[in-house]
Amino acid sequence: MTATSYRAMSQPPPPLSRRDALFLDFDGTLVEIAATPERIEVAANLPDLLQRVAAQLDGALAVISGRPLDELARFLAGYTGAAAGNHGLEWRSAAGIVHRPSPDPSLDLIRPAVRHFAATTPGATVEDKGLAIAIHYRGQPELVDACLQVAEQAVRLSQNRLVMLVGKMVIEIRPQAANKGHAAQAFLTEPEFHGRRPIFIGDDRTDEDGFVAVNQLGGFAVHVGDGGSRARYRLDGVAAVIHWLEDGLAAG
Repeated sequence: MTATSYRAMSQPPPPLSRRDALFLDFDGTLVEIAATPERIEVAANLPDLLQRVAAQLDGALAVISGRPLDELARFLAGYTGAAAGNHGLEWRSAAGIVHRPSPDPSLDLIRPAVRHFAATTPGATVEDKGLAIAIHYRGQPELVDACLQVAEQAVRLSQNRLVMLVGKMVIEIRPQAANKGHAAQAFLTEPEFHGRRPIFIGDDRTDEDGFVAVNQLGGFAVHVGDGGSRARYRLDGVAAVIHWLEDGLAAG
């Protein structure tokens, strides 16, 4: 992805249609970013809102997150629709069927080095997701170079079976096959999503693969917050996303 691939956005997205397929990031899109991943605050009505929007779309709504699927399900208890965790490495279909592969053995090779780095670097924490490993440095932006270096070393140690994914104050090391674009494309083969206009809403660089996928399939992407993106539209923040979803329900 080159710098020229990005553009500034100012235009809000068009209204949600009953014939759309909707893909939503979680952190920074449906909930505000917190100091640590566990300290997020989920609005009490969010699961019900997602459930109602999914019903209006006949099941064609999926939350696609970098978090593990079980963790995402815990935070969104009450929402029973489609979801993907670990950037699409594991997913739950609209029918409730869970698909989860075995962990890549290369992750066992890199765990000791990554854990040692976090243990000896104040401000850096490791989140072991089972299918991927994330290095967080929220609140410590000066650690970015050190975190990048240890992640690059981990990729080399895996003999490039794993790749590095850079997000907001986090670097994830995961198998090559997973990204949010692939996750959206996989959902679009399912009956509930097939033949619909795809929409992807997200706030981070990790969502750009999803933006590219829906753009190529005749849909559109929405970037949340400031900064350049491949998305055509923009919403100011989490509150604006929630209002857009509520307006879609009201218009439905």
